[in-house]
Amino acid sequence: MKLQLLTVIALATPLLLSNSVQAENKQDLYKLLSTGECVSCHLSGANLSGAHLIGADLRGANLQGANLTEANLEGADLTGANLAGANLTSAFVTNVNLKQANLNGANLTKATLNDSNVYQASMNDLTITDAQIHNTAIGVGGEDAQIPDWD
Repeated sequence: MKLQLLTVIALATPLLLSNSVQAENKQDLYKLLSTGECVSCHLSGANLSGAHLIGADLRGANLQGANLTEANLEGADLTGANLAGANLTSAFVTNVNLKQANLNGANLTKATLNDSNVYQASMNDLTITDAQIHNTAIGVGGEDAQIPDWD
């Protein structure tokens, strides 16, 4: 009986730890929403849908898989932030610093991106369907992209 209990605990422990590690940190979420600053915060999977994060300092924050649908990120600093797999559908991303950010697999459907810095950002597998992108270095292409023959 003891051996079975130990086996169950041994198998369940990694699952329990992985869920707690991947979940948002409630203190970090409160800090962000109350102060607008949360440098290197752990907010993976956080629900920030519709949040007003104007001018927020999120340098180095982990927002992997976060829901930022319809969020206003105007003037936010997301330098080095991890936004892999984040949902930014219909988000307002104007004058945002995304330098060296990880945007791999992010969903920017119908998002508005104006005058944002994406220098050295990783942007593989972005979804930019119906996004409005102005003065921001995001485009369709990649190392296998074909340059059209306009002749």
